[in-house]
Amino acid sequence: MSTTSTISKKPGISDPEQASENYAKKKKMTVPAFRARKGGAPLVCLTAYTAHVARLVDEHADMILVGDSLGMVIHGMPNTLGVTMEHMIMHGQAVMRGAEKALVVVDMPFGSFEESPEVAFRNASRMIKETNCTAIKLEGGREMAKTITYLSTRGIPVVAHIGLMPQQMNTAGGFKAVRAKDQFEAVIADAKAVEAAGAFAVVVEGVAVRLANEVTKAVDIPTIGIGASVECDGQILVFEDMIGLFPRVPTFVKRYGNMEDMMRDGIARYANEVRDRSFPADEHTYKAKESG
Repeated sequence: MSTTSTISKKPGISDPEQASENYAKKKKMTVPAFRARKGGAPLVCLTAYTAHVARLVDEHADMILVGDSLGMVIHGMPNTLGVTMEHMIMHGQAVMRGAEKALVVVDMPFGSFEESPEVAFRNASRMIKETNCTAIKLEGGREMAKTITYLSTRGIPVVAHIGLMPQQMNTAGGFKAVRAKDQFEAVIADAKAVEAAGAFAVVVEGVAVRLANEVTKAVDIPTIGIGASVECDGQILVFEDMIGLFPRVPTFVKRYGNMEDMMRDGIARYANEVRDRSFPADEHTYKAKESG
């Protein structure tokens, strides 16, 4: 099957000319510039797994995360544990074809970095070489501090991830938010540890608002909240959750569209028109010519 569609650069807001002008003025986001946004204008972050979505997100986002959530969102896995380096590299390459100005960060999948700092460096350097992304993200707090230092001092920018950590779901007994007050001290200690180790930002997932606020105040690197607090230095959501592609989403997700219903309607209309032979109509077909 062939297609003539291309990745559109048309801004997706009500004033295309103004959006084009704003995008033209937008500078390529770097690690130092991202870190310098601590306490400043909130950082806009979204996931993307394809070139087309990356192009759309790139118009507005400061950071695009190629998250290991792609295992669930794209590949239908029950969790993120089955995601491989090959998955992340393939989708990272796709996103880099669509993103031009946002900072692109790629997740390190489960099992690719925990064994040792050396193994982590081998896989992280491969990720950057094969995708041309700027930075990697890895889950873990104090226990990953040594690895973060090993990577960051060898030219690999690191975004840390603390709080609810999906890759540790088996240990935690599922996807459980951190809300108990007796857990606060440990999460704050994790935040301080990853900052001291050299992470330039930290994702804070699935924690009580008060805890997210305390973490944000405790560190001098940007905190990126997901199911955390509006007081974080930035926010991130899974793109497909945000646009309403799935009927059920976590409590912390606000749906800014209803793509599932739109897609269902489009598919149903297409199927009906195929069956009643109203598609393809004359305008969707090629006419014969006398000669080539």
